[in-house]
Amino acid sequence: MPITSSAKKALRQSESRRTRNQVWKEKLREAVKKAALEKSLASLSAAYKIIDKSAKKDLIKKNKASRMKSRLAKLLSKSSQ
Repeated sequence: MPITSSAKKALRQSESRRTRNQVWKEKLREAVKKAALEKSLASLSAAYKIIDKSAKKDLIKKNKASRMKSRLAKLLSKSSQ
């Protein structure tokens, strides 16, 4: 357990950030799954939006975000053919 006041504050901050990150990671997972299953343009654009926001918040790295978007787009193009 933290003893100093700055360590106590750091613990509070990290706990709140952790809960916030968990919420966003769950949103990201659900959006990617939905886009992969539905294979529609609307679900793809919603997934893109959440992927971009997650990368902006440093929840995932920029290259991972572009890789996810690329794979989702590839799925959509395969299903439309």
